[in-house]
Amino acid sequence: MPTNDFDSNNLSQLLEQLRASFMSGSFSEDDLSDPGRNPQPTVGPVPQTARGFRVRVDLTDAKPPIWRRLDLPGDLTVGGLHHVLQIAFAWTNSHLHRFRTSSDYGGPSFLSAFDVTEGDEGVTEDDVRLDQILAEAGDRLWYEYDFGDSWLHVLKVEKILDDPPTHPVCITGRLAGPPEDCGGMWGYYEMAEWVRSGYSDDLRPEIFEDAAEGKAWLPARWDPDEFDRDALNIVLGSVEFGRGSPGQISAGDGSAPGVAGGGGPATGVPAELTALIEQEHLRGGTGLQTALAHPAARSLDEVTAEEAASATEAYRILLEVIGDGTELTGAGYLKPAVVEEIARRTGIADWWIGKANREDQTAPVAILRDTAKAVGLISVRKKRLAPTRTAKSLADRPAELLEHMAGKLPLGRSRWDHDAGWTAVAVVGSSESSEQWRDRITEALFGLGWRSGHDGLGPLPVTSPTYDVLTMLAGEARSRALPHALVAAAVARAALGAS
Repeated sequence: MPTNDFDSNNLSQLLEQLRASFMSGSFSEDDLSDPGRNPQPTVGPVPQTARGFRVRVDLTDAKPPIWRRLDLPGDLTVGGLHHVLQIAFAWTNSHLHRFRTSSDYGGPSFLSAFDVTEGDEGVTEDDVRLDQILAEAGDRLWYEYDFGDSWLHVLKVEKILDDPPTHPVCITGRLAGPPEDCGGMWGYYEMAEWVRSGYSDDLRPEIFEDAAEGKAWLPARWDPDEFDRDALNIVLGSVEFGRGSPGQISAGDGSAPGVAGGGGPATGVPAELTALIEQEHLRGGTGLQTALAHPAARSLDEVTAEEAASATEAYRILLEVIGDGTELTGAGYLKPAVVEEIARRTGIADWWIGKANREDQTAPVAILRDTAKAVGLISVRKKRLAPTRTAKSLADRPAELLEHMAGKLPLGRSRWDHDAGWTAVAVVGSSESSEQWRDRITEALFGLGWRSGHDGLGPLPVTSPTYDVLTMLAGEARSRALPHALVAAAVARAALGAS
């Protein structure tokens, strides 16, 4: 930050030194420092004896304090710590970050993967273990996330662990992390006060037109006073974070053996999804890793009978309307009367622009039919559409119907359907608000290398057979607001476990 304490005597001395250097011919670029480059952090050798650290991480300026006490293995990389902190405070890894070894904003700092892609030079966070920069109780590390809202975390070593944990563990903590993009600490205070008041309209933040909009924007079931240590440890225990060992230091892209800069699933993740995560990591993306590391939504077992009935309503109406079977038009479409009845009974006709009596001009009905076929509920033979045996047996058992559909995901045979399907399952299966699904899926697909437009900069489509099923189960037929999003999330989680 510029200051006014550089007086004329200082300036005269500097000019005299520069003049003397030029006159002697000894001046070089080394005599100047780059004002945009932070000093390099001091990194020690890898200790011969493995140790761990008990640390307390505080979100600065939070009143009352928001903090976590963590036990960390010493061979955890600084890049791996980034992902630990993202999970511990329920961030979504949607912004840039930086680690510093000083409280000074211009102090020594580590390069993130983004910094490396920008051509910056220095010490990369994926190349350094915690036990190379932390040594004793009282040592500190500063972590800033989202340079706009500026969430600054201070990590302080409380105790050296001679018996290091095998993976990061949360010992205790207090309060939920702030919602993403809420405007910094003051925005968080405003959100927290509103939620604590029971969503009083008098305290509703002005950015929301009404309480419904505010509730939809907030993370699902967000309570500023709630912190679930057990749920956090389940996630921390299921993710493989970046670890480093002697002789296995990467060139900064986190791809060398033994050093993985990000956090990825350790166990229980399907091989096809694991392959996508590895592909994403090599490209510097983190969308899939972040989604899978996020606290899980409810399991399918926790979905009530009423919720299952509401989520599967559109599919059960389709089966009721076609009965034992219905003839298709010469072009292979549902007949107008059938389309009209499906649209009316499912609620599509209430918001769809048009008469909603032609399948080729009523996209939601066409999607309902296509996805019903994809999950094995209907089949077409000789231009006659009929329910399958599975559909007949499950039509009046919504919970089992949901389970059947989860077991079919992801859908499709093309490479796009494969990548987009797994991405949809991972994102929807996290506890993200449904309003963020499309952006998160687009971000993850971009991280996998998908592009659109002649210049590769066009917006990516989100639609895939898998996403269509999940949004239909989320209640898209009744409302574009997806009233049953949490049920769809439970189905996606079940799909991850069933695959």
